[in-house]
Order: sequence, then structure tokens, then C-alpha cells
Amino acid sequence: MLYHLLYPLHTVFSVFNVFRYITFRTVLAILSALLISFFLTPYVIRKFHEWKIRSDKREDVPERHSEKSGTPTMGGFVILVSTIIPTLCWADLKNQYIWLVALTMVAFGAIGFADDIRKLRSQSGKGISGRTKLLFQVFFALLIGVFLISRPDFITELTIPFFKNATPDLGIYYIFLCVFIIVGTSNGVNLTDGLDGLAIGPVLTVCSTFLLFAYLAGNVKFAQYLQVFYVRGAGELSILCGAMLGAGIGFLWYNTYPAELFMGDTGSLSLGACLATIAVIIKQETLLVIAGGIFVMETFSVIIQVLSFKWRGKRVFRMAPIHHHFELKGWNEGKIVVRFWIISIILGLIALSTLKLR
Repeated sequence: MLYHLLYPLHTVFSVFNVFRYITFRTVLAILSALLISFFLTPYVIRKFHEWKIRSDKREDVPERHSEKSGTPTMGGFVILVSTIIPTLCWADLKNQYIWLVALTMVAFGAIGFADDIRKLRSQSGKGISGRTKLLFQVFFALLIGVFLISRPDFITELTIPFFKNATPDLGIYYIFLCVFIIVGTSNGVNLTDGLDGLAIGPVLTVCSTFLLFAYLAGNVKFAQYLQVFYVRGAGELSILCGAMLGAGIGFLWYNTYPAELFMGDTGSLSLGACLATIAVIIKQETLLVIAGGIFVMETFSVIIQVLSFKWRGKRVFRMAPIHHHFELKGWNEGKIVVRFWIISIILGLIALSTLKLR
């Protein structure tokens, strides 16, 4: 909105010409989101305490988590607001990709919100059934895939990092890839959200990585030079990534150990789906596996645990997801979180290296 109000003034005052640059508006989005998050979060924490929107002791976590009982949850609401408002202020609202990713964030946030509310109201602390949650996730992901593939300029080729000539064209089947990536990443972030600050750290790493890739993919000269797919209009997604980055940093201020606010499914499902949708749009689908390796590791630890117990009657890990395994081995929470952040940063750097190693 502000972009559309201020940029036209450049014909009268040349200083307003600065708003044409995506880089400048991305910085504004980061700062705006950070300020909104810093001012809104304390108010939300206070109100959630008053409204008793607080977490209860869960049975599927180590016993030491009982000390976290009573901490406000559904903090993802703050992340959504702090991301959406700056995006609407500084992005080009004529860009369909901006609306697609913003609506994806809201849609998956609504699924998480329904799950969080059900947990609060249920005496057992259980949310909506996994089947129902998955059904809604697949439905929205399917809509996203159909919308993208219906665009005449959308590329259905798959990018494989480190191999510049390996770009298989999936055609109509690309829709199913969209569903798999979006639903998988959404649930991957959700599984990672088990310790204070654990999930938001890798989210910030992936977000920073895709901020750069979105900018490069949207610039025809950079895209040609770096041999990545040029996606017209994708550069505006840098602004949304910037807003998400600022909102995430602001949230981390209150989510770091000991957390004053939990993300909840409202945040984890929406952030995962948002990152996956951006990856699909900018044609870096498989790169998400590298940059978001923490989410992949957490997801596979659960799959391995379930299959091993079902087929062998034995558990591979002391508890899944894998961060709980390390807890039960005696690692303190801060050590686990920081080490996972370090791994995430390394994976982000590896993802960035693919720009030249092709």
C-alpha cells in the first residue's frame, strides 16, 4: 500500500524513486516486521495469559517439559501479523505471487489455529485428528499447485542442485510435487517445534537463503549469469521473505530459552507452507531439502522410529523427533538448539554454494 502511494511521487520528488528498488523495500519490510513484532508480542503474551491460552503438559515429550506448562502458545499469530502487514505495505500488490504466498500463510495458519484451539479446549490436550489436518493441508496445497501450473509462464521443470543440465520436465505431475513439498515442509517445521527457539532458527536460515534466491530469480541478468531459472515477478518475494525474517527475529527474542511464548501449530504450519511455496515459485524445490535439512532430519527421525517399532518392535531413538532423543541422552536444551542452529547455517551456506557449483 505504501509502495503504491509513495513511488508515484517520484515524478515530482526524485527522492521517492528509491522505492522502485526491491532491495530498499526489503530492508524496510525487515525493519517494519521487527518493530511490529517487538511492540505486539508483549501485548499478546499478556493477553494470552489473561485468556488462559496456555500450553499444558504433553505425554509425548520428556518429563522435564512439565516446567514449560502454562507458557502462552499460538505465538504464530504474531509472526503472521508481523509478516503480512509489512508485505502489504512495501510489496507490489499487483504481483500475484505475493498474494499467493500471503494467502498460503493465512490458510495453513488457519489449520494450525484450529488445531491449537482444539488442544486448548480438549481435556486430553489433543488437537484435530492427524487425518483431518492432513486432508486440509493437501487440499490447500493442491489449490496452490493447480494455480501455478495454470499460469502460461510457469516452468514445470525440476531444478537439481549442482547439475545445471539436469532439469526434468514433470508436466502436469508437477502438481503432485507441489503437494508433497508444501505438506511435507509444513509438517517438518511442526515436528521441529519442540524446544525453545529450535524451529524458528532454521526458519530464519531458510528464509534468508530464499530471500537472496528470489531476488536473483526475479532479475533476468542475474538469473542468466548464475544459470538459474528466470521467474518474472519473483523478485517481489524478497520483500515477503524480508518481512518473515524480521518477524521471526522479533519472535525469537521472546521464544528463546526460557520461552515466554510458543509458536504453536498456528506458526509452524504456516511458516513451513510459506517457505515451500516460495521454493516452488522460484524453482528451488530440491534446494529446500538442503537449506531445510533440519526439518528433513526431524521428519525422517519420526518415520524411522515408527517403521522400526512397527516392523521390529524396537525403537531406534530414545524418543522422536530426534531433538528429544538428545534430551534423553542428557544434553541440555540450549546445547541442542544452538547445535541445530549451527547445522542449519552450514546447510544454508551449502545451498548458497550451488549458485556457482553447477
